[in-house]
Parts: sequence; C-alpha cells; structure tokens
Amino acid sequence: MPVEETRKKVWLVDSKGLIVSSRRESLQHFKKPWAHEHEPVKTLLDAVNDIKPTVLIGTSGVGKTFTKEVIEAMASFNEKPIILSLSNPTSQSECTAEEAYTWSQGRAIFASGSPFAPFEYEGKTFMPGQANNAYIFPGLGLGLIMSGAIRVHDDMLLAASEALAAQVTQENFDKGLIYPPFKNIRKISAEIAAKVAAKAYELGLATRVPPPRDLVKHAESCMYSPAYRSYR
Repeated sequence: MPVEETRKKVWLVDSKGLIVSSRRESLQHFKKPWAHEHEPVKTLLDAVNDIKPTVLIGTSGVGKTFTKEVIEAMASFNEKPIILSLSNPTSQSECTAEEAYTWSQGRAIFASGSPFAPFEYEGKTFMPGQANNAYIFPGLGLGLIMSGAIRVHDDMLLAASEALAAQVTQENFDKGLIYPPFKNIRKISAEIAAKVAAKAYELGLATRVPPPRDLVKHAESCMYSPAYRSYR
C-alpha cells in the first residue's frame, strides 16, 4: 500500500484535538503529514465517535484519557476493540487493564506499557500483555552483532516484528495476549536475532561470512548466561 494511502488510515489527537488540515499552519512539522480533511474535533471521545477506529493507541503520557465513555464507544462499533495503553509509569497509563476489560464487557484486546496483573471478568481470566521494547531491542541488537551488519535497514525492524508476532500462539490469543509470554524472552530473542541476521545476509549488509547453518542455535550460543561456579 502506498505511504499516502496508509497515512489516511491513521488519525492523531493532540492536546488541541483531532489533527486536521484546517490546523496545518499551526502544526509542528512532524504532525503535518497526518493532518486529514475533517471538521475540527476537540475531544478524544468525539474523535472516536466520528472516526470509528479499530485500534486506540495511547502514547501521550497523560493518565486516564481512555475514559469509560471512550472505551464503551470503541466497544460499540468493534467486536474486539484493540486498546493499547502504552504510557508509563502505571499512574500515567491511559487506562488500566481492569477498566479496559470491564468497560468493553470483556471484549477488549489490551496491552500496556506498564505491567498489570491478570484480571478475571465473568469467570474468564485475562492476561494483560506488556507492549515493551524489551521484546524487540535485545534480539535486534544480537542479530546485528552476530551478522556483523554494517547498517540497520528498515526491513530488519520489520523482520524483527514479524518474528515476534509469529511466536504468539492460539493459546496466547485465547487469554487475551497479543505478545508471547515474557518469561520466554531468551527464546523469543534468539528467534528475532536469527530473522534479523537472515535479513542482513539477504540484503548484503552482513560482514560475518559465511552465515552459520543454524542462525537460531548460533544466536543462543552468542547469548550471555549468568551462571557462575560455586566457590568456597
């Protein structure tokens, strides 16, 4: 899909409301590509009701902005509204896991920047996922190092993201998770590192040649293991 078409599917809200073309002259340069044709809208709730998004992403650092009315609106036109409350720390989270699940009647797909405990709603236990860069960055870095990549290419970040997504199981989905359990982070990182390294070799950006036969095992062998001998 062309970039311009893709941008039309993304709407941003800042402290002054929906970012629209009539505000273009006063917008900071990085907001201008996202200014679409629409009448001015002041509040997040009105923006949600007008645009009817499938995904709501909070990165403002302003807590409690995903109110009961906002979540209920999302749930009114989405069978599975995706609520990503990514601001840290917990006090600045746009909403809690409990609020997202309760206000959506247990239908929200939720992930957050801060960790939240499992939550039970009407007999079903939901496991809130933590949308944390610790999933991607260690594996990305390891993949670059073990391949001797001379440059970081956008396709490597895409490969890392796809490698992470591929490790989510149906069992994870059934529990409301959109990321694999963090307890498996070393295995997750090895898989990501292997995919990043493979992309580096594919793009001709790797300097450590020839490539290992098994990139996953090679990634695991490159990891530091905090195991120590016992000394008297």
